[in-house]
Amino acid sequence: MAAADEDVSKNLHAIFHEGLNLYNKISQSNEPTQSLEVQRDVKKAISCLEQATRLVSVADIFSSNEEIEELSTSDIQYLLLPALLGSLTSKLTSRERKEVIEIAEIYLLDFLQRTNSYKLSNYKIRKGDGEAEQTDGSNRSEIEQLTIAVNTRNSKIQKFKEFKELKTQLENLKKNVENEHADEEIKRNYFLTMIKVMIHEAIDELDSIKMEKPILAHIAQIKQDGGPKLKRQPPPPPPLKPIIITKDQVQKAIYGAGYPSMPTMTVDEFYEKRVAEGAFPDPNKPRTGPMSMQEASLAGISLNDSDKEDEENENKVEADDDENIQRLRARDEYKDEHRRGWGNRMNRS
Repeated sequence: MAAADEDVSKNLHAIFHEGLNLYNKISQSNEPTQSLEVQRDVKKAISCLEQATRLVSVADIFSSNEEIEELSTSDIQYLLLPALLGSLTSKLTSRERKEVIEIAEIYLLDFLQRTNSYKLSNYKIRKGDGEAEQTDGSNRSEIEQLTIAVNTRNSKIQKFKEFKELKTQLENLKKNVENEHADEEIKRNYFLTMIKVMIHEAIDELDSIKMEKPILAHIAQIKQDGGPKLKRQPPPPPPLKPIIITKDQVQKAIYGAGYPSMPTMTVDEFYEKRVAEGAFPDPNKPRTGPMSMQEASLAGISLNDSDKEDEENENKVEADDDENIQRLRARDEYKDEHRRGWGNRMNRS
């Protein structure tokens, strides 16, 4: 019987540390959580830790009426099992998110309940709903509510400082534990410090789950109602089809015979077709709207008065118009004979 218990203990130690090493690898990884490599490590770590949990239950290591001092150093580390499983489960992406956070919440609450029983934490849990106990503040005065808010903020700052100190202490202890000559007291202190760090992380994770639950419920309600109403998009325009446009009927007959699958038409037929579709103006109908610059250019009409004036002056120069020549010469020979400042007499005596 003793040999069987020893085998279980060896297997439990190996399996637990395999899962713990994977957990540390995932925590220190810079890869995104949804990557295939991280998800593979998460699933493997969960499998190892679940198997270790079953072995702990078989060995009946923990008791509800014992103190933390009564636990051996080799057994203290197994208090971390539900915390590690809760943290790893929350990283799963292969299941529905609602199911994932519900399972993670069960693990984390079980961890805090167990650390409460060993007086390592004092997290208050409301029985039946798995949420932190809250007190109704509707009847408090404004000063009382402000005092509670200030105390809560100070408490959070103090807890954050304690968490940072514990993380630093844990890193230093880890270096000593990795030494093969580390004594039992160092190992015990290392696992107790890790449990305290995981208590802080478990509380933060439960707060995140509490905030995420109503968001998931809202998303589920939207899906149940059929999703948001989207505006109906107009149908896409029909795809363009290639055609062959020829100069006359002779070219139409030649090219049409070479490309029987493509429609072939002459320039006149193409223009008449576009007139019928309303894309081109009908030359047989009087124009009612303003003329475009392209149409004016084709018709030889200038829409710019300055261009028309320049053209008239150019024609006069080419025709050697006497009146225009005299006007240009007079402009060249003009001299300003007024003295400087003659025209500005204001404010002068």
